[in-house]
Amino acid sequence: MRELMNITKALADENRTRVLVFLRRGELCLCQIVEMLGLAPSTVSKHMAVLHQARLVESRKEGRWIYYRLPNGEASPCVLEAIQWVQKHLEEDTQVREDIQRLNAVCQMSREELCACYKG
Repeated sequence: MRELMNITKALADENRTRVLVFLRRGELCLCQIVEMLGLAPSTVSKHMAVLHQARLVESRKEGRWIYYRLPNGEASPCVLEAIQWVQKHLEEDTQVREDIQRLNAVCQMSREELCACYKG
């Protein structure tokens, strides 16, 4: 029951569901996610913590960067089904289509320059 409640809480926010679509492209740095959402880094970090608690994303730290990705096939069936459901039902969404086009541009940006914009 707890797993389901964490997943539904995580999916109850538009920004968090958008992140799941972003991560379909592959692993992203927190700064790239901040750039995509247009929110403060602290707000995005809180969103990522909720997704991580629900096990909808995995993270790793490399130097000063934190990277997020979708869980691998070892995740619980409930988690994998939730991610698939979100991605399937948002494929035709206008915001998601715009996000995907913008994500390509964000991924072409220099990580160092992009992350420097969000240093406190």
